[in-house]
Amino acid sequence: MKSQRIFPGLILIGFGLYFFLKQANIELFQGFFNWPTILCIVGIAFLIQAYSGKDNEAILPGVILFGFGMHFHVVHRLEIWPDNIGVFILIIALGFILRARASSSGLFHGVVLLVISLLSLFYDKITGMMGLIKIGTADPAKFWPFIVMLIGIILLVKKK
Repeated sequence: MKSQRIFPGLILIGFGLYFFLKQANIELFQGFFNWPTILCIVGIAFLIQAYSGKDNEAILPGVILFGFGMHFHVVHRLEIWPDNIGVFILIIALGFILRARASSSGLFHGVVLLVISLLSLFYDKITGMMGLIKIGTADPAKFWPFIVMLIGIILLVKKK
Protein backbone atom coordinates (compact mmCIF):
# COMPACT_ATOMS: atom_id res chain seq x y z
CA MET A 1 0.00 0.00 0.00
CA LYS A 2 1.29 3.43 -0.91
CA SER A 3 1.88 5.75 2.02
CA GLN A 4 0.74 9.27 1.16
CA ARG A 5 2.23 10.97 4.24
CA ILE A 6 5.88 10.54 3.27
CA PHE A 7 5.93 13.18 0.53
CA PRO A 8 4.28 16.07 2.40
CA GLY A 9 6.33 15.28 5.51
CA LEU A 10 9.57 15.41 3.53
CA ILE A 11 8.55 18.62 1.78
CA LEU A 12 7.90 20.30 5.13
CA ILE A 13 11.19 19.02 6.58
CA GLY A 14 13.11 20.09 3.47
CA PHE A 15 11.58 23.54 3.28
CA GLY A 16 11.94 24.01 7.04
CA LEU A 17 15.64 23.12 6.86
CA TYR A 18 16.10 25.39 3.84
CA PHE A 19 14.50 28.38 5.56
CA PHE A 20 16.33 27.66 8.84
CA LEU A 21 19.68 27.67 7.02
CA LYS A 22 18.69 30.87 5.24
CA GLN A 23 17.61 32.53 8.49
CA ALA A 24 20.79 31.41 10.27
CA ASN A 25 22.82 32.60 7.26
CA ILE A 26 24.45 29.18 6.79
CA GLU A 27 25.13 28.84 3.09
CA LEU A 28 26.30 25.31 2.23
CA PHE A 29 27.72 26.47 -1.11
CA GLN A 30 27.58 29.61 -3.22
CA GLY A 31 24.14 29.97 -4.77
CA PHE A 32 22.47 27.57 -2.31
CA PHE A 33 19.66 30.00 -1.53
CA ASN A 34 18.24 30.00 -5.01
CA TRP A 35 15.33 28.36 -6.81
CA PRO A 36 17.30 25.31 -8.08
CA THR A 37 17.66 24.21 -4.45
CA ILE A 38 13.86 24.20 -4.13
CA LEU A 39 13.66 21.97 -7.22
CA CYS A 40 16.20 19.60 -5.64
CA ILE A 41 14.27 19.46 -2.35
CA VAL A 42 11.00 18.60 -4.10
CA GLY A 43 12.78 16.10 -6.36
CA ILE A 44 14.38 14.34 -3.38
CA ALA A 45 11.00 14.21 -1.65
CA PHE A 46 9.49 12.56 -4.74
CA LEU A 47 12.34 10.05 -4.94
CA ILE A 48 12.09 9.09 -1.27
CA GLN A 49 8.31 8.78 -1.69
CA ALA A 50 8.91 6.57 -4.71
CA TYR A 51 11.39 4.19 -3.17
CA SER A 52 10.31 4.05 0.47
CA GLY A 53 6.57 4.42 -0.15
CA LYS A 54 6.60 1.98 -3.10
CA ASP A 55 5.08 4.65 -5.35
CA ASN A 56 6.80 4.00 -8.70
CA GLU A 57 5.01 6.84 -10.45
CA ALA A 58 6.88 9.33 -8.27
CA ILE A 59 10.24 8.29 -9.75
CA LEU A 60 9.84 10.26 -12.98
CA PRO A 61 8.96 13.66 -11.43
CA GLY A 62 11.59 13.08 -8.74
CA VAL A 63 14.38 12.50 -11.24
CA ILE A 64 13.24 15.40 -13.42
CA LEU A 65 12.99 17.94 -10.60
CA PHE A 66 16.19 16.84 -8.86
CA GLY A 67 18.07 16.60 -12.16
CA PHE A 68 16.96 20.01 -13.39
CA GLY A 69 17.82 21.57 -10.03
CA MET A 70 21.28 20.00 -10.05
CA HIS A 71 21.81 21.07 -13.65
CA PHE A 72 21.07 24.70 -12.83
CA HIS A 73 23.40 24.53 -9.83
CA VAL A 74 26.39 23.12 -11.72
CA VAL A 75 26.01 24.41 -15.28
CA HIS A 76 28.03 27.58 -14.61
CA ARG A 77 30.33 26.07 -12.00
CA LEU A 78 31.76 23.08 -13.87
CA GLU A 79 33.56 23.67 -17.14
CA ILE A 80 32.84 20.13 -18.35
CA TRP A 81 29.07 20.35 -17.74
CA PRO A 82 27.26 20.91 -21.05
CA ASP A 83 24.80 23.77 -21.41
CA ASN A 84 22.68 22.05 -24.02
CA ILE A 85 19.03 21.03 -24.38
CA GLY A 86 20.31 17.47 -24.60
CA VAL A 87 21.01 17.53 -20.85
CA PHE A 88 17.32 18.10 -20.09
CA ILE A 89 16.29 15.33 -22.46
CA LEU A 90 18.90 13.06 -20.86
CA ILE A 91 17.51 13.74 -17.37
CA ILE A 92 13.98 12.93 -18.54
CA ALA A 93 15.27 9.77 -20.25
CA LEU A 94 16.95 8.66 -17.01
CA GLY A 95 13.68 9.25 -15.19
CA PHE A 96 11.81 6.99 -17.61
CA ILE A 97 14.51 4.32 -17.43
CA LEU A 98 14.59 4.32 -13.62
CA ARG A 99 10.80 4.14 -13.49
CA ALA A 100 10.86 1.27 -15.99
CA ARG A 101 13.24 -0.65 -13.73
CA ALA A 102 10.72 -0.41 -10.90
CA SER A 103 7.44 -0.72 -12.78
CA SER A 104 8.20 -2.41 -16.11
CA SER A 105 6.70 0.45 -18.13
CA GLY A 106 8.28 3.30 -20.03
CA LEU A 107 11.57 1.68 -21.06
CA PHE A 108 10.92 2.32 -24.75
CA HIS A 109 10.24 6.01 -24.06
CA GLY A 110 13.40 6.25 -22.00
CA VAL A 111 15.57 4.63 -24.66
CA VAL A 112 14.14 6.85 -27.42
CA LEU A 113 14.75 9.96 -25.33
CA LEU A 114 18.24 8.70 -24.43
CA VAL A 115 19.12 8.34 -28.11
CA ILE A 116 17.73 11.81 -28.87
CA SER A 117 19.68 13.33 -25.99
CA LEU A 118 22.92 11.66 -27.07
CA LEU A 119 22.37 12.86 -30.63
CA SER A 120 21.81 16.37 -29.32
CA LEU A 121 24.78 16.34 -26.94
CA PHE A 122 27.23 14.83 -29.41
CA TYR A 123 25.78 16.07 -32.70
CA ASP A 124 28.98 17.73 -33.91
CA LYS A 125 31.14 14.71 -33.08
CA ILE A 126 28.67 12.24 -34.59
CA THR A 127 28.35 14.14 -37.85
CA GLY A 128 32.12 14.53 -37.99
CA MET A 129 32.68 10.81 -37.43
CA MET A 130 30.04 9.79 -39.95
CA GLY A 131 31.47 12.17 -42.51
CA LEU A 132 28.10 13.51 -43.56
CA ILE A 133 28.57 15.28 -46.84
CA LYS A 134 26.46 18.24 -47.76
CA ILE A 135 24.61 17.51 -50.95
CA GLY A 136 24.25 20.74 -52.86
CA THR A 137 22.85 23.28 -50.42
CA ALA A 138 20.94 20.72 -48.34
CA ASP A 139 22.50 19.05 -45.32
CA PRO A 140 20.81 15.66 -44.74
CA ALA A 141 21.60 15.86 -41.02
CA LYS A 142 19.27 18.85 -40.68
CA PHE A 143 16.25 16.63 -41.33
CA TRP A 144 16.54 14.44 -38.22
CA PRO A 145 14.04 16.55 -36.20
CA PHE A 146 11.44 15.81 -38.87
CA ILE A 147 12.19 12.11 -38.61
CA VAL A 148 11.65 12.30 -34.83
CA MET A 149 8.34 14.12 -35.36
CA LEU A 150 7.27 11.54 -37.95
CA ILE A 151 7.97 8.71 -35.50
CA GLY A 152 5.90 10.56 -32.87
CA ILE A 153 2.99 10.96 -35.26
CA ILE A 154 3.15 7.28 -36.18
CA LEU A 155 3.05 6.35 -32.48
CA LEU A 156 0.02 8.58 -31.95
CA VAL A 157 -2.05 7.25 -34.82
CA LYS A 158 -0.90 3.64 -34.80
CA LYS A 159 -3.54 1.18 -33.61
CA LYS A 160 -2.49 -1.59 -31.24
